[in-house]
Amino acid sequence: MASHSLSNLSLPTFISSKAHFRFHSKLGYCSLTPGVLISPSAKLFSIRAMGSSASSQKPDNNVQAVNKSEYSSLTDEEWKGRLTAEQFYVTRQKGTERAFTGQYWNTKTPGTYHCICCDTPLFESSTKFDSGTGWPSYYRPIGNNVKSKLDMSIIFMPRQEVLCAVCDAHLGHVFDDGPAPTGKRYCINSASLKLHPK
Repeated sequence: MASHSLSNLSLPTFISSKAHFRFHSKLGYCSLTPGVLISPSAKLFSIRAMGSSASSQKPDNNVQAVNKSEYSSLTDEEWKGRLTAEQFYVTRQKGTERAFTGQYWNTKTPGTYHCICCDTPLFESSTKFDSGTGWPSYYRPIGNNVKSKLDMSIIFMPRQEVLCAVCDAHLGHVFDDGPAPTGKRYCINSASLKLHPK
């Protein structure tokens, strides 16, 4: 469950079926999304989405030894020159490919899945499992080459976004409903991956 303390917020009062938030600050009311109003009287609110839970993955500092600055200085135009339109949309603009359409959603080929942007090894095929979601799913990344952070892009469904620890490419999301031994489900876009077969 994700909780966020924001000063001068109240619980939402729904005024339409579209999501819209406004909050009062010293600068006045601010809109975040279309359809729900928040009055300026409350101090704390919590959001929890059905069927989602925040991952408890801990950050680590043992990322694959690669020069991160090599990738952090690339512009969008440079990324567009290196990636297909779909790869750019998914990895650099945090997009999501449609379920059951990605190249690797049903692949059983043994090998290692690398980041499409920087070629960092991310997942071994031995950790891949059929989650029934239509996206490649893994229960463990390789070392600390994958990191996660809170994603509030869908306001009533907080999730843990999964990123390449080297180049910050958006990969997908991690959930706490995976198989043993980790209980994690790394739900990854095929467009963010490149399989190196064994």
